Amino acid sequence: MEKLEEADIQGYIVRGYKHMMYSRYVMLHVTDAAAAKTFLKDISGSITNVTHFPKSNCLNIAFTAQGLRALGMNEENLSNFRREFYEGMTTPHRQRILADYDSSAPEKWRWGGPNNEEAHILLMVFGADEATAINYYKQLEQQFLAAGLKNVFELDGQTLPFNKEHFGFRDGISQPLIKGSDRKGPEQDYVNAGEFIMGYKNEYNVFPDTPILTKDQGNMSDLPYDPMGTGKKDIGRNGSYMVMRQLQEDVDGYWTFMNEKTKNDDGSMNVQESVKLASKMMGRWPSGAPLSLYPDADPAGDNKEVDYYTAYFTYQDSDKEGLKCPFGSHIRRTNPRDAFEDNGVEKSFKLTRRHRIIRRARLYGQPFAGSPTNHKPETEVGLMFTCFNADIGRQFEFISYTWANYPKFLQLYNDPDPVSGIREVCPPGTEQTFTIPAKPVNKYITGMKSFVTVRGGAYFFFPSITTINYLTTI
Repeated sequence: MEKLEEADIQGYIVRGYKHMMYSRYVMLHVTDAAAAKTFLKDISGSITNVTHFPKSNCLNIAFTAQGLRALGMNEENLSNFRREFYEGMTTPHRQRILADYDSSAPEKWRWGGPNNEEAHILLMVFGADEATAINYYKQLEQQFLAAGLKNVFELDGQTLPFNKEHFGFRDGISQPLIKGSDRKGPEQDYVNAGEFIMGYKNEYNVFPDTPILTKDQGNMSDLPYDPMGTGKKDIGRNGSYMVMRQLQEDVDGYWTFMNEKTKNDDGSMNVQESVKLASKMMGRWPSGAPLSLYPDADPAGDNKEVDYYTAYFTYQDSDKEGLKCPFGSHIRRTNPRDAFEDNGVEKSFKLTRRHRIIRRARLYGQPFAGSPTNHKPETEVGLMFTCFNADIGRQFEFISYTWANYPKFLQLYNDPDPVSGIREVCPPGTEQTFTIPAKPVNKYITGMKSFVTVRGGAYFFFPSITTINYLTTI
């Protein structure tokens, strides 16, 4: 197992900055390439890598394809990046894959869409609390404005107690563990580093595709050579591709739907059944406890710090028929574990590891965790979803299309992912259902509604520290 070159890897891939409770994401537009590169050079020494354990602030940076072009990267070298990154998130093909239609159509986005000013550079500023994060950001703001960088969009994020998201469920659970890092967990959760970080072997035991310099440009002396032996310099090593999507959450609509579908015969609210239905759709209870281990009730109750959510579990032994955790639930679809279609346990784990992503997310809007009796936040609320992968098509896009959006999943026929795959306007001649396996007959929740709207998104290159320094020389 190859040890990660942690000092060269930006820290947010490996560490989720759990202790950084506040963050600000800032999309910058380059107006002066030379001045922008001076700014990058000035801050490169402050960028947080995996070996850093800062107590007050963290800083990371990412680039869109347009951003690399704006800094001066020539098209021959730029075209060596993965096609998904080079083409961007808003092509008609990607729109179909990601189901970005209706209110989520890119034309309606606030950033990253065809009607928005181009985002070139993303600054991710983290702080132990709001004041610490904003004070640090203001220092950086003086520098980037002086370098002609234009702030085209910003959004503040935060973390709620018990890491809950606005629908009221614990988030960020059951992440893959990168081999070669110091993170500890169940053996089946370890995934080869090359699934997430370029320059290392992936789950196919090959090096992932990496952007190489086929045309000499800038000071390439510190760059490593392509591991495939082409003799060309590699700017991908120790970097990753980062997916970011701003997801607005309709908390009121979500819990109103759950309450309506579970009300008592006299029309009154059944809080217990409402929570249970929402949990069936998620695959976990609000505390994070998995239904496959605790099918009847949340063992933790509400807002308790417990270890249930980290409990290791599989499906073949405990829930092969989906009677506890439905086949169509969000977590079962996006991480099938040992039940990948009709494969055996060992092959299922092998195939699942080839489609994992490392998820990061921060909440925006009012600090609010919904429930059947409390579901009306005073402001817009949502999630700044972020994930890392070395192959956007095989990982993030595969999960989105094949596992989440596609209605024919395992034994299901009209069941897109109930959390992330429901279309706002159902395609003609189709219906959207959530199936709860049961004996003697299944239960069907019909008239499914979408409670998540995409407000912006982009694919980013999340480079190594070495590559960030290289970019200042092109």
